[in-house]
Amino acid sequence: MTDFRVTDIHVHIQPWKQLKPDVAEVLANRRPDIDEIKRYIDDSDAFIDSLDRQGIARVGLINYPSQDLMGFHHSVNDYVAAYRNRHPSRILAFGGLHPRFVENAQLEVDYLLDELKLDGIKIHPPHQLLAPNDHIHGEPTLLALYDGCQERKVPVMVHTGTSVFPGARGKYGDPMLCDDVAVDYPELPLILAHGGRPLWMDTAFHLIRRHKNVYMDLSGIPPKLLLKYFPRLESIADRCLFGTDWPSPGVKTIRDNVDAFLELEISDDAKAQILSGTADALFPSAF
Repeated sequence: MTDFRVTDIHVHIQPWKQLKPDVAEVLANRRPDIDEIKRYIDDSDAFIDSLDRQGIARVGLINYPSQDLMGFHHSVNDYVAAYRNRHPSRILAFGGLHPRFVENAQLEVDYLLDELKLDGIKIHPPHQLLAPNDHIHGEPTLLALYDGCQERKVPVMVHTGTSVFPGARGKYGDPMLCDDVAVDYPELPLILAHGGRPLWMDTAFHLIRRHKNVYMDLSGIPPKLLLKYFPRLESIADRCLFGTDWPSPGVKTIRDNVDAFLELEISDDAKAQILSGTADALFPSAF
């Protein structure tokens, strides 16, 4: 299909059985292939076969607890780690913690990073109803997460931008809330998921230019619109990671987004960097 190696850093293979009914209804109404997706959730071999057919080398599986809004509880961490362990060269496992449901933050962080050995941590402010810079007010779980991830060089991905799911609060999706994190943890790799779309793309670009430890993934943005939102995309290729947000509504297949991305008028070097070069640099131990 292409000579480019492809890592999709933002894919949602999650235990959908935990979803609250109103959230599950949103997905069921907007995914005609929902039975196929559910098969991949339960069968990692089938999912890897799908990646092979699409020419996708690696994917990051994004999991995070959101008991009160989405329905996911902390067992998603064990789920994604076990899923990754069956195909460690193909899967990057992202998990997380929900501060309002954690009793001992340090023990939980050590479990995620030292026992499960997660490849990345995901924070979803609009779904967890928190600000990513709540650490400046002494929030213990975020302090433990940021400290632990910086020490171990484990990237932290923060959802930026809006959300379509019931109960989500978009005010927490402003990327500028991550500025404090980047300042206070300058050696922590920080990934702005979705580049602030659809409201704060300029802010995301500013943060990448300002902080050497800030990156963004391009998931959730139609590839044909990337140069409209980020006209200087090529200048920050080494801070950008390709992602789709599949199977979120609006993303037909991972391959479709790759093909659309390849049509952009940027150099082949920039395409290669975004499609996998940046991910390979951030996640070298997964090979």
